Amino acid sequence: MAAPTGPAPGHQPEPAPDEFILHPGLGGMVPPDEALPDVLPTDRLQANGMAVPEIRAELRRIPNLRNAFTTAWLWIETVGIVVLAAWLANPIAYVVAFFLMGRAIVRFNILGHEAVHRTLFTNRAANDVVGKWVLSYHAWTPFELYRRGHMAHHRDEMGPNEPDTSLYAGFPITRASLRRKLWRDATGQSGWKILKGLLRGTRNEKSRPVALRILGAQVVLLAIATAFGRPELWLFLWFLPWFTLWRVLNRLRAIAEHGGMTRSKDRRRTAHHVHQSPLARFWLVPYRVGWHLAHHVDMGVPCWNLHKLHRELEDSGWVTEEYTWPSYRALWSALSSRPDDPAPATAAGA
Repeated sequence: MAAPTGPAPGHQPEPAPDEFILHPGLGGMVPPDEALPDVLPTDRLQANGMAVPEIRAELRRIPNLRNAFTTAWLWIETVGIVVLAAWLANPIAYVVAFFLMGRAIVRFNILGHEAVHRTLFTNRAANDVVGKWVLSYHAWTPFELYRRGHMAHHRDEMGPNEPDTSLYAGFPITRASLRRKLWRDATGQSGWKILKGLLRGTRNEKSRPVALRILGAQVVLLAIATAFGRPELWLFLWFLPWFTLWRVLNRLRAIAEHGGMTRSKDRRRTAHHVHQSPLARFWLVPYRVGWHLAHHVDMGVPCWNLHKLHRELEDSGWVTEEYTWPSYRALWSALSSRPDDPAPATAAGA
């Protein structure tokens, strides 16, 4: 499939609502107009891409039993990885377990994201209890604060209240710049900033309850590992994967979702769509969350049904081959395609 080629010469994004001035670093990866045909509404989709009510009701159906099993299995699998690595007790087993635990943190956060959207369980109390105490706090996620910021993200992507504008702005960047960002993530520099913020949160009256719950969850996990005589397992197979690998995976996914896009009522200008490969779904976008454009078209659709909504968008002609990136690797390459800045002239070379 052909990859988007970037904005056409002279192309301008549609005017921002509320007369908000667009962030100057946004819009560098918006597809050209020919990749965004104006074909909506249809008899199945509304003008904004959402399905008509009778179809939308089916797409928004929450699979309670499936989500309960998926949550339980994630815990079983995670504990199993740690136990197996400890039983094998060799360097290769620990290295493999380290990477698999990074993937596990991705999955805990994805299911927690479902709970943030209240698409994990139909019972709201159960949804939030599981989202907080079974999926988020032990995975270092401040559920309540994340929900507040994430809803602002969905209400107006890249708008004045977007919490992650700095993460999406400035693309395309140079390859060296992307390497530096990923190096900071992989070496714990980004994780240290997050951890310091969490610790500072214990001194703030508003954020203290959530910060203490997250830290308390870590104490519980450490206590369990200590009770089995292996406290180092918490450090090497939980804290460090979050502190390093999770930061890398999170950045790679985030910029593939919105890097270089812009504020617009047309969600095709705010979110990328990438062809979903088995490898990407294993490491980066589990539980079918890689159909991210569909998620932004209708955030009330559970992750399991996003591919169905996306198929509707494709069948209508609203999502085209020209809009779709053939792989995450191709998109990351384009996101880091800006030529390196020329070296400053010297007196000898002037």
